Amino acid sequence: MTFVGHAPGSPAYRRLILGLFFAGIATFAQLYAPQAVLPQLARDLAVDPATAALSVSAATLGLAASVIGWSVVADRIGRVPAMAVGVITATVLGMLAPFGGDIVVLLALRCAEGVALGAVPAVALAYLAEEVGPRHAAAAAGSYIAGTTVGGLAGRIVSGLVAEATGWQAGVWAATGLCAVAAGLFLWLAPRSQGFVPLRLGADRGSGVATRLLALLRSPRQLALYAQAFLLMGAFVAVYNYLGFRLSAAPFALPAWFVTLLFLAYLAGTASSPWAGVLASRAGRYPVLLGSIAVMAGGAALMLVPLTAVVLLGLVLFTAGFFGAHAVASGWTPVAASAESRAQASSLYYFAYYTGSSLFGWALGIAFAAWGWAWFGGIVIGMCASAALAAVIALRAADPSAGVRNGWP
Repeated sequence: MTFVGHAPGSPAYRRLILGLFFAGIATFAQLYAPQAVLPQLARDLAVDPATAALSVSAATLGLAASVIGWSVVADRIGRVPAMAVGVITATVLGMLAPFGGDIVVLLALRCAEGVALGAVPAVALAYLAEEVGPRHAAAAAGSYIAGTTVGGLAGRIVSGLVAEATGWQAGVWAATGLCAVAAGLFLWLAPRSQGFVPLRLGADRGSGVATRLLALLRSPRQLALYAQAFLLMGAFVAVYNYLGFRLSAAPFALPAWFVTLLFLAYLAGTASSPWAGVLASRAGRYPVLLGSIAVMAGGAALMLVPLTAVVLLGLVLFTAGFFGAHAVASGWTPVAASAESRAQASSLYYFAYYTGSSLFGWALGIAFAAWGWAWFGGIVIGMCASAALAAVIALRAADPSAGVRNGWP
């Protein structure tokens, strides 16, 4: 009998979603833990904000460089084993990274940690697409993205609050300890793959990895989805990298503990990502994607206002919009690809995602230092507009409602 995917409400479906929820925590808590302590890290290591932000960019760059390789590994050994190897290796490296001694060693260890972490984002959505029926894929992807928001929030909050009392190294180490627990829960919960068919060496000569990648890169729809990842994630990480520097200075002059609590805005993403996935299943992916981008851009505009309450409202809207757009675009990507190309489609999405994070997470710091927050915010809004334009050009032609019903975008 052909496997048609786990149905929502079944024990296997719940274990799958919960297991990937903890995989998201184990991945994203350690990936972004340094972001909450960048001002302390910059002072302690005597580096400027853009250099301090490289502690985040080095990990995301390593992740971007590894996702395609992890997709190939997962095609051979399986989705869950590949994710398990990656997350365990990353957790070990994460325990070592804060105590590297200087910025160069720290960046090298963070880059290696990112390479290992690439296993989860490279494979998780392909795993979902194979184990969940097409009708429920968008909602399941939204639930997975919600888990990644909890991971990102937990890593930042734990590292920031611990660092306030004991230093940034202890803060990052504490966040990595949380990741170790989450990794264990993922390994315990994740069900065995039933929809996965391993690819053997030489078995796909006519449609090998290079051929599949080239085909995806020739698809206007896939390129538009990759543009969402590159531009929106770049803008998102840049805002979270440098907003703390802005709010710590005049006219805000907020204390470090309060700046750390700003990461609670991530809860907006925890709510918006599953909501966007469910709404996309009902109304179509395209309108939900554009609406989410509009909310994100509106939040960025509000953060230009020099009033703390308005900045906080803008940050909540910006975060909710980003995760709504990311949930839709990331879940759309493997579904839009052929069955044998799903892992590569997801890996290319996350390659664009973390390349944007690495590039703009560093480069917009230079813009912030040179021109101030007004120009910084204008660039962020322009990136949102560019992502929306790419969606209008390449994604508008699809019939979202019919596409979702038939399992095709």
